[in-house]
Amino acid sequence: MNKFEIFNETKEDIVEIKEINKLLEFALKYLKVNKVIFNVIIVDEEKIREINKNYRNKDSVTDVISFALEDDSTFIKTNFRVLGDIYICLKRAQDQALEYGHSFLRELSFLTIHGLLHLLGYDHMSKDEEKIMFELQERILDEYGIKRESI
Repeated sequence: MNKFEIFNETKEDIVEIKEINKLLEFALKYLKVNKVIFNVIIVDEEKIREINKNYRNKDSVTDVISFALEDDSTFIKTNFRVLGDIYICLKRAQDQALEYGHSFLRELSFLTIHGLLHLLGYDHMSKDEEKIMFELQERILDEYGIKRESI
């Protein structure tokens, strides 16, 4: 059994959160991941900029930041893998959906799965890692039924 929560820390109502819950359940089954705990936190531009500045020394707004606890050598031993947190900037997700010509659900889903894969240890620092991670996130989204389509 997996445990995760999605928190909307913005003032906007995000109806897509119900679908993101289902997508995460699907993705965890698809990846054969069990007994994990993590959070998805949707924030505004001010909050993501603050997080990016404080933890990555980058004074800019970004779309998604993952804090993978298993990256830390002091990781906590429990019956569950405590993966960490995924922060998603609502405004960036909305803007990128328009920029890329697809739905907000598609962009929010992409950012969520991207963040989840980071929590699970995937990265895109090299071309080989990027190919593996990006193909996997596209496969998960396609299998779930969230295709890369124009709105």
